[in-house]
Amino acid sequence: MVTQKILPALRQMQQFEKIMDSSFETFVLLDVHISQLALIRREAKRRDKKIFIHADLVHGLKTDDFAADFLLHDIRPDGIISTRSNIILKAKKKDIIAIQRMFLLDSMALEKSYSLIRQTKPDYIEVLPGIIPEVITEVKETTNIPVISGGLINTEEQVKAALRAGAHAVTTSNESLWKINL
Repeated sequence: MVTQKILPALRQMQQFEKIMDSSFETFVLLDVHISQLALIRREAKRRDKKIFIHADLVHGLKTDDFAADFLLHDIRPDGIISTRSNIILKAKKKDIIAIQRMFLLDSMALEKSYSLIRQTKPDYIEVLPGIIPEVITEVKETTNIPVISGGLINTEEQVKAALRAGAHAVTTSNESLWKINL
C-alpha cells in the first residue's frame, strides 16, 4: 500500500543516497541499468525502504515474460510499474503492488487504457501527464482504482491540484517537490 503523498522518482543514481538518507519509506526507480538492480534493492531493503521499479525503463531488460520473471523472482521489488499487461498480471499473481501506467494522449488512448485496466485490475493506476486534474478525477471515478499522478508536475501547486483532484499520490523526479509539506 502506498502511504506517502509524494513518491520520489529517481532518474539518476546521484539521487539514490538522498533517498536512502531521507524519511521517505517508498521510492520509484526509473532509468536504471539492469546491472544495478540487485545492489539498489539490497541497499533499499537494508535501510527499510520500499522500491517500486518501472519495468519498462530498465536498460538492458526487455518487457517480456522473462523480464517480468527476473524482476519478480530475482529482484523482488515492493511494486512494479508498467504499461505492459503481462508484467502487471504477473506482479498481481506474486502479490507485488502492480501499477498500470497510462498516458493521456487523447480520448482514444484513454478508452484503450480503460479496456486494459479492466483486464489487469492493477492495484494503482499512474496517470501521465499528471497535470490534468479533470482527467485524474475521471480515471479514479471510472475505474474505482487509486490514481497516482506523474509527469510534467513542476510546481507545488500542481502537486496540490493533482491531490485535490483525487490522486492518491504524486510521483516526481523534481527534488524540490520532494520537500513539500502536505
